Amino acid sequence: MIAAWLALIGAAVWPGQLQVSTAQGLKRIDLIQWQGEGPLVPLGALARALSGTVVNEGNWVVLDAPTGHFRFLPESPLVHDGTRLLALPATTHRRGDSLYIPLAFVAEVLADPARKAWSWSPGTGLLAQRTEPTPLVVPLSRKSVGADSRSRLQNGLKAGHHITIDAGHGGTDPGNPGLYFPRGVREKDVTLAVALKVRSELERRGVSVTMTRTTDTLINLGQRAPRYCRAECDLFVSIHVNSLEKRPGYTAVRGFETYFLGEARTTDAARVARMENDAIRYNTASEDVDVSDLAYILKDMQSNEFLRASARAAEYMQSMLVEVESGPDKGVKSAGFAVLTTARRPSVLVEIGYATNPADARMMSSNSGQDRIAEALANAIVNYLKWYDRLTADTQTVDH
Repeated sequence: MIAAWLALIGAAVWPGQLQVSTAQGLKRIDLIQWQGEGPLVPLGALARALSGTVVNEGNWVVLDAPTGHFRFLPESPLVHDGTRLLALPATTHRRGDSLYIPLAFVAEVLADPARKAWSWSPGTGLLAQRTEPTPLVVPLSRKSVGADSRSRLQNGLKAGHHITIDAGHGGTDPGNPGLYFPRGVREKDVTLAVALKVRSELERRGVSVTMTRTTDTLINLGQRAPRYCRAECDLFVSIHVNSLEKRPGYTAVRGFETYFLGEARTTDAARVARMENDAIRYNTASEDVDVSDLAYILKDMQSNEFLRASARAAEYMQSMLVEVESGPDKGVKSAGFAVLTTARRPSVLVEIGYATNPADARMMSSNSGQDRIAEALANAIVNYLKWYDRLTADTQTVDH
């Protein structure tokens, strides 16, 4: 896919139009150029040419066509083709209410020879429908064979799920100072208290839990995911508290948000990543984390395989927290968090509130508030695991 894309953007002339030939006739779609990234296709026009539809599902935009079901994550290179999460060689972009996708999706995904649904002619920019299309079926990788046959718990979960909970900061790394926390309480104390409560809630639901720390100790960022979330781990959850530097009106800002690994798409997401990544300075020199390789990590298919699952887990976090937190839902976002860059399993980082806001700080530092947050996070994790069970069960049915 990368080679084909480089050929497209490196060509002296790329097709100004995409031509789509179906049994209903020939339709032409104007392409646009986006800041040197290559030709982009308006998804809405493509859907109409394919006799399909475009709908929003949470943070995803879905193309539902007779020859496939595809999910795009806007402002990222990610697309899911129904069985695999793929990384396109360029980013999808929003312009108003429209989503524009790389022409490489048409050339390399829709027209994949294994799919036997479309043929692609790069010289003329022609996408032609084949007769009797056959969907491409590629099974998702599984960490064990026959996992679908595991017995189910009373809550509907399959037995044997394993989660890693990471209480942010610790030891010599206090995290943010907790402006409105009780005297002597810091971010590291609140994250540990909530993490321990999440563990209790999950174990009560039959889920095994590994903690990166259970006491006030320092664990290097680079060790947290690879050491404590191995092949048996279904999800890595890092818990943190947000804060703002002093500025006009900063104490009025509150809310909760959940992140998965990706490029920061807003200045605030980039700010949060910088704040949390500042903990790298507490690492020992031999175990530093290099976040400069984020672009490479995002293109690594082992990592990308789990990005869809990470985004879905983040959506569940937000949907559950909104039921217990009075602050605003700030949504699911992506950013380059060092603690997530070494994860090779689905992973999220949740900011449960602002220590610089009196109301958020009061809830996060109170026993009852921590109970409500922990229950919400546990509910979100269980919902995610049920979704994962369904996803892998469907895949195994297709595979066998």
